[in-house]
Amino acid sequence: MTSVTEMETAPAGQPRAIGPERTGIAAISFQNVSKYFLANDNSRLEVLRDISFNVPDGQIVAILGASGAGKSTILNLAAGLIAPDQGQVLVMGQDTRGAMDWNCVGYMFQDDRLLPWRSAIRNVALALETGATPAAERQRRAQSALDLVELGDFADSYPHQLSGGMRSRVALARSLVGEPDILLMDEPFSRLDAQTRGSMHRELLRIHAMRRISILFVTHDVEEAVILADSIVVLSPRPGRLRQQVDVPLTQPRIGSAAAVALTTKLRASLEADINREIQ
Repeated sequence: MTSVTEMETAPAGQPRAIGPERTGIAAISFQNVSKYFLANDNSRLEVLRDISFNVPDGQIVAILGASGAGKSTILNLAAGLIAPDQGQVLVMGQDTRGAMDWNCVGYMFQDDRLLPWRSAIRNVALALETGATPAAERQRRAQSALDLVELGDFADSYPHQLSGGMRSRVALARSLVGEPDILLMDEPFSRLDAQTRGSMHRELLRIHAMRRISILFVTHDVEEAVILADSIVVLSPRPGRLRQQVDVPLTQPRIGSAAAVALTTKLRASLEADINREIQ
């Protein structure tokens, strides 16, 4: 398995240097987690079964699996939006069912969810409006987040004036405006065309290199997982079980490299074999 990156704290918004202070602490830890939901006929629908894996501090972990395998459920468990029926989910060493400082976690959804009547900067600042952050500080931090995703000059633009890629950058800025230690991403680039998606991959890797945020990234795209992740969690079809966790010890940039293509082919074949077994 991939080793835990050793990190030390740094002022908000600044790159973190490698150091001893957080040695051995996983950003997110799933320990024998199972989850059920009620089906329409009130029967119990098993979504996840006995899932165990870690997201090492400062690394990107991708989750791959067929539709319905429980990928988004894993993100919602990590966000504390739902609780496991069995097992434990720890975020920075704390059980998500207890008192948590959820400011350390950002969430980027599949849809950009921008409010059409708000400018880019006001959409980003929205993430800070539920707390006690003064208006001037919200404005400053929202502008800083837009600068980080290289959209500082479009702060006053409205969603209809932005391209799909630019809207995704605004959504990314909104998820980063709270300066989280952990970023949860639910297929955030799946609606983009191939060229724009590639641009967003580079953007995310650039920001990750600057901030060393721990990222849990859900995708159905094998190539995307290989391009981005330090480690890939592969789930079986529902109920989602941990089929394997694959380390990706490849240097960046990976796209088009022979090693990345080979790993993509291997993982895609493994997923297809899983699906075929379920059908038979």
